[in-house]
Amino acid sequence: MFFPHSQKRDSGLAAAMFPTRRPGVTWTPPGRTPTVTRRGPERTNGLGALAPPPPTPGVRESRSSSREPLPSGCLRTARPRDAAWSRDRGGGAAVATSQVALRSRRPGAGLAQVRTRALIGRGLGRDRALIGQRAERAGGTDVEASADWPRCADASVYSPLAPARSPPAARVMVLGRGLLGRRSLAALGGTCARRGLGPALLGLLLHHTDSRKSLTVEQGAMKVESLPALTDNYMYLVIDDDTKEAAIVDPVQPQKVVETVRKHGVKLTTVLTTHHHWDHAGGNEKLVKLEPGLKVYGGDDRIGALTHKVTHLSTLQVGSLSVKCLSTPCHTSGHICYLVSKPGSSEPPAVFTGDTLFVAGCGKFYEGTADEMYKALLEVLGRLPPDTRVYCGHEYTVHNLKFARHVEPANTAIQEKLAWAKEKHSLGEPTVPSTIAEEFTYNPFMRVREKTVQQHVGETDPVTTMRAIRKEKDHFKVPRD
Repeated sequence: MFFPHSQKRDSGLAAAMFPTRRPGVTWTPPGRTPTVTRRGPERTNGLGALAPPPPTPGVRESRSSSREPLPSGCLRTARPRDAAWSRDRGGGAAVATSQVALRSRRPGAGLAQVRTRALIGRGLGRDRALIGQRAERAGGTDVEASADWPRCADASVYSPLAPARSPPAARVMVLGRGLLGRRSLAALGGTCARRGLGPALLGLLLHHTDSRKSLTVEQGAMKVESLPALTDNYMYLVIDDDTKEAAIVDPVQPQKVVETVRKHGVKLTTVLTTHHHWDHAGGNEKLVKLEPGLKVYGGDDRIGALTHKVTHLSTLQVGSLSVKCLSTPCHTSGHICYLVSKPGSSEPPAVFTGDTLFVAGCGKFYEGTADEMYKALLEVLGRLPPDTRVYCGHEYTVHNLKFARHVEPANTAIQEKLAWAKEKHSLGEPTVPSTIAEEFTYNPFMRVREKTVQQHVGETDPVTTMRAIRKEKDHFKVPRD
């Protein structure tokens, strides 16, 4: 049976994949008269009850009807309302063609493959059972979802979703026990977490960390281990070698954190949360259950399990390490970067920038302005010692450098860094950390005072240049080279 085109009645995934049918009514192609059968209540295949619409007058009754089973691996398409992706602030709905491939509907058949590009909008509340059941069959996880992770940090990299409203769409690809396509995953992850679809589907994202390697950087008595998480996130374990105390930055995968802490034989005492988005703060509540007594720091009341709210220039200790909090609002209003140093050490400090500063890029302006990002990058982070090591929240380096090359094609620092980053990426190795000094040579958002960057967008003011290149990057199509 071919699923009909979606009518303008619902923007939920269930509506796109399995249009609602009334009890006893069999769908027929346009131009034919619908028929009614006496086969009892509608079957939902365990996907949750779908409320039937009011009866339509003039339907023709029939004593029997047939319902063909869906063969294993059979592709069926459903096309919701056709529209282009809208990437502007407050833009319209985003729609893509859906392809659905399921096994037979017999009980216990399980999920063979789901590949869908469909509407995920306000109707997602009733679709949790549909998505959750299939995700559990594909492979669940213990990661907990929060109700508020709007989108990925830099939507121009992996997600075309509008920044000022709930994500209107996502593209999903579930194959066996994994998900494919980073652009699809980022859109899916943000949508599902925001709509509370539960850990089962979101947990499939974790399978993409398998090929990414961790990296340990020793800075005197301070040790920093980067831990890949989700599709492109980083968590950071900061260890004081003198006291064997440790802090974790943005622990979205709590179990992985606990295992790493045990591997090093240290005592985890502190959680440093850069901002409230799910892919950074979503593991806090689970982690404090696994490791009771943790102190959870952050600058936003929306952060889960928060015990200590900090402000600009607040300080704290992790063993003998000194931590200074730097307020950098824009990506979110309560975003905090953490500057960690060893008093009396000649080693450079480390700054954990979350989604404010990336290697060769910056976060999207979800809750702030270009003026705020300018102050965060140039007047707060830019004034740190030049050799300060920058540990950012995502592995976006190759894509960011391709945009930087677009802005300044004659910049040799960008070309050299891009070649290096591609090599690291091919080996599954992280491109973090960078340094503040390096960022001033190839990051266009740190170079908005440079004539070459201003000329690219036809501006002379650094703040308007910041706004212009951020808007351009939101629409930038990353080349494949």
